Amino acid sequence: MTRSEAREQAFIVLFEKIFDTESTITEIIEKAQESELIKINGFAKTLLSAVENNIDTIDKLIEENARSWSINRLPNVSVAIMRLAIGEMMFVDEVPAGVSVNEAVELTKKYGTSDDASYINGVLGTIAKAL
Repeated sequence: MTRSEAREQAFIVLFEKIFDTESTITEIIEKAQESELIKINGFAKTLLSAVENNIDTIDKLIEENARSWSINRLPNVSVAIMRLAIGEMMFVDEVPAGVSVNEAVELTKKYGTSDDASYINGVLGTIAKAL
């Protein structure tokens, strides 16, 4: 599995977590793997752990940089992708911030809209410069 594929799998788990607030990330992964809906490798687990362990810090950064939008008003796809990218930028040392931003934009193009991709690029670019 490539890192891009691992990011996509991690995104799917984070997206599911938005709707399943009662389950932990680990429980969501276990349910998905039992039904063979997704495969999670070590890199995806690292990303998910980074987000789960730092969700308050990550969400605060989103709120501070979302330009007049609260996190509750943003599309769920955008929230999950930004959480993933910020978690990767801040807590996974081996990945350059530019790669995280680019991968987030590509995921957004696949799962969101072109307007979402432009918006996410701007928000994440601002955060990347500040880190």
